Amino acid sequence: MSYEIVARPHQQNFIDWSADKPEVVVLTADLTNSCEVGKWRDAYPDRYFSMGMAEQNMLGVAAGMAREGLEPWLHTFAVFLYRRPLDQLQMSIAYPALKVRLVGFLPGIMTPGGVTHQAIEDFAVLRAIPNMTILEVGDATEAESVLDVAHAIDGPVYIRQLRGEVSRIFPQDEPMVLNRARLLSTGDEITLVTSGIMTEEALRAIPLIQAQGVGIQHLHVSTIKPFNDPEVIRAITSAKHGVVTMENHSIVGGVGSAVAEIMAEHGSTSPLKRIGIRDTYAHGASQKHLMAELGLNAQSLVSAIEQLLGRSLNIEPATLAAARVVDVHSSAKAEAL
Repeated sequence: MSYEIVARPHQQNFIDWSADKPEVVVLTADLTNSCEVGKWRDAYPDRYFSMGMAEQNMLGVAAGMAREGLEPWLHTFAVFLYRRPLDQLQMSIAYPALKVRLVGFLPGIMTPGGVTHQAIEDFAVLRAIPNMTILEVGDATEAESVLDVAHAIDGPVYIRQLRGEVSRIFPQDEPMVLNRARLLSTGDEITLVTSGIMTEEALRAIPLIQAQGVGIQHLHVSTIKPFNDPEVIRAITSAKHGVVTMENHSIVGGVGSAVAEIMAEHGSTSPLKRIGIRDTYAHGASQKHLMAELGLNAQSLVSAIEQLLGRSLNIEPATLAAARVVDVHSSAKAEAL
């Protein structure tokens, strides 16, 4: 399995996209080049504002700008958009439902920066905030097309964005659509729901699982809130042997919880296996190492499906390793601070 690797899909695309949108302004918190808006600043210096390491102030300023008709796009690491400035996010932006776009990079365990930099509970926190829309990018096509999706929403939007070298999994002419999952494979035994970087990880294992005669219905979700796509509801309430979720997030309050809520509300009696960070903090290490250590990988997917089916699939770890797309997604140091 291999995909096209795109270098910095957000960087130039955001510059081009912003050309005819004078209301779009960018605010950063001392992470300009780290969040791929250094060239944007050079292209539109009058629309760029460096706020320093003062995220609470940055969100307050963004709220004021939005009230004056501008459309602020805040660029920083994901964790700094909701953990430290949560009160400003809730009271200044979400409560009045202002058009502020929170672009968060290095979500989950995609950074070696340790617990201070790892946004492992952002879905759980932000799903509970009224008026918030939550989007997660899964490949280069979505990194590019998420701009139009967020721009069209009349209210605050949180985006889990990708940077550095990013795989293009989905065709460029199939952009992200709000609250619409991508159906990647069909089958009636197991329903698999993945988001973000976990979709590519799952795709390593799925052909091997299907080769063992297992029918998998695989949906990639990019809209985390709202989470009421009829296709998702149908898929997770119709699986014969169970449902599996995979997310780069805690299993508490994220995609797995959203799926569990739908299953409960629709009376589904199928078992659910949630693959994610299991109510623990991570630590400083590479993305590849942390995915293996925390079980956010293809091997965990195979094990979960084996448990649901009650039989071994006879897929060896070495076979899964051979299906890896790339070991480290970046000569551009996408994991670095």
